[in-house]
Amino acid sequence: KIPAMSRKEGRLMRWAALIVVALLVLAGCSRHKPPVGHWEGTYESSDTIIAAWLEIGKDGLVRVSAPDTTTIGPETTEAERQSIREEMVARLASGWNNVEPRKMDFDGDTFRKPGGFAPQMKWNAKKKQMTLVLYLGANPALYVPMRAVDEFSADPFMHASE
Repeated sequence: KIPAMSRKEGRLMRWAALIVVALLVLAGCSRHKPPVGHWEGTYESSDTIIAAWLEIGKDGLVRVSAPDTTTIGPETTEAERQSIREEMVARLASGWNNVEPRKMDFDGDTFRKPGGFAPQMKWNAKKKQMTLVLYLGANPALYVPMRAVDEFSADPFMHASE
């Protein structure tokens, strides 16, 4: 025969169960699910051209490729700049299958390398806007606005103004 619980033991068991449920709920809330999808974007300045593709899978793993050219001189013609854009697009397409998915820490709006400090991507959930953060050498970070796409386009520069 199993002895009956006293009132005090019953109350303690209910409180313990309540605390466990509360902790589970809090633990579930503390993990932010990253947005899932594909984004592409470009960046251009007087000396830099970048084309970028970004994919976040349902498992939260991130694939990103952002080939760049940072040695564009002031004498570079528009035809030469167009050739550089085409080269960036070709490098995106040819290298994408070799991009390994990686884990990132996500706090609800900022992606960082696991245990890292520097932002790698910023997500504005209200605006559904992703921004890729790139660090090229000792230069300040570059913020590349990304646009959501169902599939990567053949030329992300064609949509740069959208």
